[in-house]
Amino acid sequence: MDKARLRNAIIDKIRTELDNQTRAALLARDEATHEESKPENKYDTHSQEAAYLAEGQARLAAELQESIALYQSLTLTDFAAGHPITLSAVVTLETAGRKLRYFFGPRNGGLEVTCDGVDYIVITPQSPLGRQLLGQRAGETLVTQSAGRTTKQQILSVE
Repeated sequence: MDKARLRNAIIDKIRTELDNQTRAALLARDEATHEESKPENKYDTHSQEAAYLAEGQARLAAELQESIALYQSLTLTDFAAGHPITLSAVVTLETAGRKLRYFFGPRNGGLEVTCDGVDYIVITPQSPLGRQLLGQRAGETLVTQSAGRTTKQQILSVE
């Protein structure tokens, strides 16, 4: 597995999201500053709402830019047998016969990407699963509680 290609796939997905957020922020800004958006009376808050929306979208775009920079500078570690899970690990878990692959990244948990025909989900050390995986090794078993159910997950590999 080529981690550099996986990292590039993650960066490309974040860039796509950044492009969408940037366009949305510009549209909202234009809406807020357009001549027709001027308030007709003191209760007309349309332009103010558009300005708040533009500000929030611009903030999200800035966070996405930070994420891109973090992933570009992320050191990709080659994990030898028995190496504990840390950032940049590709972890394969098996739950009830189903295999899921995760990339242990610094941000953007939940992001789903496909690289070389394989689906990956980004997890972070801050997520519940990430906290449990941090420091674990291939062959170990995780026991998780969710909605009153206990689930066992086997760590098949750490790359």
